[in-house]
Amino acid sequence: MSARIAALRGTELIRLGIALLAVFAFALSYDALRQMGVAIHIRGLLTYAFPLVIDGFIAVGVGALLMLRTAPWYSRLYVWLLVGAATMTSIWANAIHAVRLNQQARQGNGLRLDDLTVGGLSAIAPLALAGAVHLYIVIHHHPAPDPSGPQATDGSEMPAPQLADLERITSGGVGGAHLDVREPTGAQVADRPNDVAPTTDVVARSAEPQQPEPDDVDPERLALARSAPLGRQGRASRRHIEDTFRDGGLTIGRKEAERLKDLVQAERDDAEQQADRTVSADAA
Repeated sequence: MSARIAALRGTELIRLGIALLAVFAFALSYDALRQMGVAIHIRGLLTYAFPLVIDGFIAVGVGALLMLRTAPWYSRLYVWLLVGAATMTSIWANAIHAVRLNQQARQGNGLRLDDLTVGGLSAIAPLALAGAVHLYIVIHHHPAPDPSGPQATDGSEMPAPQLADLERITSGGVGGAHLDVREPTGAQVADRPNDVAPTTDVVARSAEPQQPEPDDVDPERLALARSAPLGRQGRASRRHIEDTFRDGGLTIGRKEAERLKDLVQAERDDAEQQADRTVSADAA
């Protein structure tokens, strides 16, 4: 529990640091862009809205990128191009503002920088704003693994229980009994993605169905997994469970999500079987 709390606090501190960095960078860039609004003869209070059109578009673009993370690549490329154009415009306007003020400044005893250095340093604020945005996207897509649960796998290695089942099947059977294993057709593979619990008829054909034990599972995390939306054919979905945890600011590994999915689906199957037995008893 202490390791989990420390991990959550570390993640929240990182997100807070990114948020503060974005706020300070936005404030510095906002001041320069507002003065540029005055220079291009925008009148009155509208000069305060001019920076929002440029730097504010970056924030809107980030929200669009997060919403379109599962969209086709060309849609995400279009949004990235818009965000990049807004970032480059902010950098260019900040540099022009600093260079022109540097050219108009009077010579004195203080530190005097050339125009190239002044323009380069002025670009730090919009660059920091864009960098903070990029860091947030990276953290959102790659959350830290849950220290209290099993380590997440990248899909390149098969978990040990599945590997043992595969070895028993390919060796000809379980406990000396031969198993008639048929390859699934293309339609069956397409209709059953690997992140959705298998249907009841597929489970019934298994030689030794292994029901997960809920004893070593955190009841609060199991309850949160139960609230996740169902996947195809009304089955428990690992991907939906992961999204539910991350929307709540929690981290979860791939193996833990698979285990919670199996537990939730086992509970649903037991409830359906109990309901069928009740209906049969009433009919008899």
